[in-house]
Amino acid sequence: MRYNIIPVTPFHQNCSIIWCEVTHEAVLVDPGGESNKLRSEIDKLGVKVNKILLTHGHFDHVGSAMELRQYYKIPIIGPNKADQSLLDDLSVQCRMLDVDLPNSSTTAVIPDVWLEDGDTVQVGREVFDVLHCPGHSPGHIVYWNKIRKFMVMGDVLFKKSIGRTDLPGGSIAVLINSIKTKLFPLGDDILFLPGHGSSSTLGYERLNNIYVTHICHSKNL
Repeated sequence: MRYNIIPVTPFHQNCSIIWCEVTHEAVLVDPGGESNKLRSEIDKLGVKVNKILLTHGHFDHVGSAMELRQYYKIPIIGPNKADQSLLDDLSVQCRMLDVDLPNSSTTAVIPDVWLEDGDTVQVGREVFDVLHCPGHSPGHIVYWNKIRKFMVMGDVLFKKSIGRTDLPGGSIAVLINSIKTKLFPLGDDILFLPGHGSSSTLGYERLNNIYVTHICHSKNL
């Protein structure tokens, strides 16, 4: 398995291309915008993208999903259906934050498949388990490759930080519970790609992420 990270939009959102080295089949995760840039990168890699994966329904992660779905004739998979209200009208999110849509022609994103906790997603010969990790958004999904000890995190956990919880459907208690009960028990040596910023490991965050440790201790979560 290999991957490339392509930061897109003024929010520097980490779109990732993940592919199987054996079959060269690939997925595009969280195409938040700049579809031309993403298509160019896919062409350079010479991989065959056969699906789009979404971690959650925030506009900076899904802005180019419908355009690329149409261009490549591939399905949009995820997130969990609890994020449907976010995806139904992206302009609502943008108005709340006083920003422009990443793609002015896309106001709604319609996934072909909603995901549930315990589902699996195939990328060539690679298998990703689906973890439903709400808190940043109600339907947030994390993709975990157990064999590779590799995770696509979205906006649940960052290096030395956590996802914001002040947007509709967010909850700090729910987010911390997702991190403590769904992620940290999987092991310290798991590398994860966050939705923004640099990669990290679960072990590093367990020891060094003051947002997690301080909130857990102060609120006895």
